[in-house]
Amino acid sequence: MSRFEKKTVVITGASRGIGAAIAKRFSKEGANLVVSANEESVHAVADDIKRDGGRAIAFVGDVTDKASVVALYDAAEATFGSVDVSIQNAGVITIARIEEMTEAEWDKVMAVNTKGVFLCAQEAISRMRKHKRGGRIINTASGQAREGFIFTPHYAASKMGVVGITQSLAKEVATERITVNAFCPGIIETDMWAYNDAAWGKLLGDYAPGELMKEWVDGIPMKRAGTGEDVAGLVAFLASDDAAYITGQTINVDGGLIMS
Repeated sequence: MSRFEKKTVVITGASRGIGAAIAKRFSKEGANLVVSANEESVHAVADDIKRDGGRAIAFVGDVTDKASVVALYDAAEATFGSVDVSIQNAGVITIARIEEMTEAEWDKVMAVNTKGVFLCAQEAISRMRKHKRGGRIINTASGQAREGFIFTPHYAASKMGVVGITQSLAKEVATERITVNAFCPGIIETDMWAYNDAAWGKLLGDYAPGELMKEWVDGIPMKRAGTGEDVAGLVAFLASDDAAYITGQTINVDGGLIMS
């Protein structure tokens, strides 16, 4: 398929996991890719895409810093001429009992997960308005945007905030052929979930590595964890012309773990 030929897709949090899988999916469908993260390994993702015949640049930056965000979208325009799809995927989590959670942890999680979505969406929309081609804003939320889980009040708050941003922006740009949607990944095979398994496992009981993850996966109706590719399929649909009449929505991709 070539649904995104001549379209430019910016993805934050793209150095690994869900973000890298999304980037590779869009490349297979003909998009120009701008992959961004706060670590140098994002260059390897761009190199892989180019090695497979795709078009990509890497950008190391900080989604919580306005100047860095502006520079990211400047790089996208300078290289490919426009911004058509912007996927706000950068995210962090920490897990701790409430009396042990620090103010710094709270501030970091809120800054990356919520402020980062706002800053990137703000800048992407300004570019889309300038080019008058419409566009797609797609935000990464979480199952915790539906229901907060133990030992992560800051993460739950940050992801519920993503849903609020999504709905508000969707209403603001609805007449400009710009849609704004979000998705809620469930248990996905990523580095983040390896951390989750270990950290929650220590606080919820004497779990060996992998045991808690298996217990939770057994509770998923589809009886398996998700993959980055499972998420990428939904994101590609939301970015496509087939989703032109879908906006302000938050969609679960979790094997039926949370049904709403």
